[in-house]
Amino acid sequence: MSVKTKPQTRMRRRRRVRAKVRGTSERPRLAVFRSNRGMVAQLIDDSRGHTVAAVSWTEPELRDLGSMEQAGRAGAVIAERGKAAGVGQCVFDRGGYRYHGRVKALAQGAREAGLEF
Repeated sequence: MSVKTKPQTRMRRRRRVRAKVRGTSERPRLAVFRSNRGMVAQLIDDSRGHTVAAVSWTEPELRDLGSMEQAGRAGAVIAERGKAAGVGQCVFDRGGYRYHGRVKALAQGAREAGLEF
């Protein structure tokens, strides 16, 4: 019997999701990375291999917020930057994480700011 660590099981889920989710120019992929310290989100056009917009928890306006507030605000910021780049719709790539907690807060923040999934 093999023992899988949490990162190994997350990567397995991530690969399974990425096999089905693909970003295009009209509808880029909103990729989420969650660490213990913060969150990073990117709008990625997979057909060109290009990042359209990105947000990181290390930015001054997000750094001093609590984790849930930070995730919601990061969603709003990525939606604003996406709209500035001409993106109105995207596909959500949760990166192997459960759609719960900070990942869900980021998605809701992006939706409230006008980004459609």
